[in-house]
Amino acid sequence: MISQGDVIVIAKEAIYTVIVASAPLLLISLIVGLVISIFQTVTSIQEQTLTFVPKILAVFVGILIFGSFMLNEMSTYMTRLWTDFSIYLS
Repeated sequence: MISQGDVIVIAKEAIYTVIVASAPLLLISLIVGLVISIFQTVTSIQEQTLTFVPKILAVFVGILIFGSFMLNEMSTYMTRLWTDFSIYLS
């Protein structure tokens, strides 16, 4: 039977995998948003929708660049989880 400690370890590894897999896209979005905000401050343009298109394009490029890394991280976690599945049942 699966113990409470095993559930905590699985949840901890899942959260860590989500953080590692999403970090590149979040950092790209953060940096692009910061650059656009500085640009808006310098030019006194206060258009709220100006940040959406560059962020969407930057995240799309980030998916093209980091997509294989993200998929590999998630696949590795799922493979490890399914490999250890029999251990959790006994």
